[in-house]
Amino acid sequence: MSYNVAQTYQTNQVQTAPPEELTLMLYNGGIKFLRLAKAALQEKKLEKTHENALKVQAILGELTSTLNLSYPISGQMAAMYEYMLHRTIEANMKKDAEIFNEVEEFFTQFRDTWKQAIALSKNKG
Repeated sequence: MSYNVAQTYQTNQVQTAPPEELTLMLYNGGIKFLRLAKAALQEKKLEKTHENALKVQAILGELTSTLNLSYPISGQMAAMYEYMLHRTIEANMKKDAEIFNEVEEFFTQFRDTWKQAIALSKNKG
């Protein structure tokens, strides 16, 4: 019962969030699933590691699909997301926590920068 309530709440949160908040949610999700992948790896739960790595890959795909390529920075972001995707795949194949750490650091930097951008745009408005 409580799972259904939580799932409904999460679905509503995603469906009603403005685009900038959705991007923030994706960054946070990437960090969450990378941490879960690393924890599962440490516990030798390789299937869980794999499942969480696939979720990170899906998030990177979603982030890439939301880029507006009419802005030059979007091309650079697409290249970074592609790099992060390849590194996530490599970490998953090699079961390498250090590579997961590298990708998590990128997610954290992007998330923190995105938070600052949202705050600045709200202060201007």
